[in-house]
Amino acid sequence: MCRLLGYLGQPTLLHNLIEKPTHSLVVQSYKPQEMTGGLLNADGFGIGWYDLSRQATPFTYKNILPIWSDINLPHLSHYIESSCILANVRSATPGQAVDLSNCQPFSSDRLLGIHNGYIENFRASLYRPMRKELDDDRYQAIGGTTDSEHIFALLCHNLQRSNDLIAGLQTTLLQVLDWARVFGVKVSLNLILSDGKQLVACRCASLSPAPSLYWLQGCVEFPRAIVVASERLFPDEAWIAFPENSILAVSQDLQVKWHGLT
Repeated sequence: MCRLLGYLGQPTLLHNLIEKPTHSLVVQSYKPQEMTGGLLNADGFGIGWYDLSRQATPFTYKNILPIWSDINLPHLSHYIESSCILANVRSATPGQAVDLSNCQPFSSDRLLGIHNGYIENFRASLYRPMRKELDDDRYQAIGGTTDSEHIFALLCHNLQRSNDLIAGLQTTLLQVLDWARVFGVKVSLNLILSDGKQLVACRCASLSPAPSLYWLQGCVEFPRAIVVASERLFPDEAWIAFPENSILAVSQDLQVKWHGLT
């Protein structure tokens, strides 16, 4: 399974999140501590960030190489600074291609999204129901083959009916969970989303325990920020595990609200 990272708060260098922590995303790519499937996250990576003074839509950098072997990343991470960052290291589901179209984060207009989890036997189970639900624009926008991108496409489709990110995410999660029950498959749906102004994350699965997800606010390293991560980036008692089947919403002024799936 992939490892996720989300950040909202005072502008910081990518380096401070991606490389500097003792259990950084780079370390998690080759030495994860809480993965429930797989051993490494070596099937590519991606980073998305916002600079709202330049444009409303996010910037992304992706590579199919393991994050530890990208010689350009240290240079970029010491230069790029942002108040809103999403990042992912990938552990590809067996049978899924390792190519750029399958690398996260996925984006649509102002929205960025990353997913850690899986839909069991995706091609034979939820692939057709999910694609049939999409309007033509969302259907045509899918460039890869992953369950993660299809979940993101379904979310974007639902947001066209309601521009409320929380409501759109709730609808999407409930749809996928319902299909999973109908088809008798397991699903795991940890996601982090942002439009550059708010950060929304969920920990969700059809069976307990769901994959790990933590959040932290007001630590020494990031005093005016909230960080969400699959695994704790450094030892600190301020890290709090997400309740299962919960949604965390962080506003631009770093106010936190919790939501359920209904």
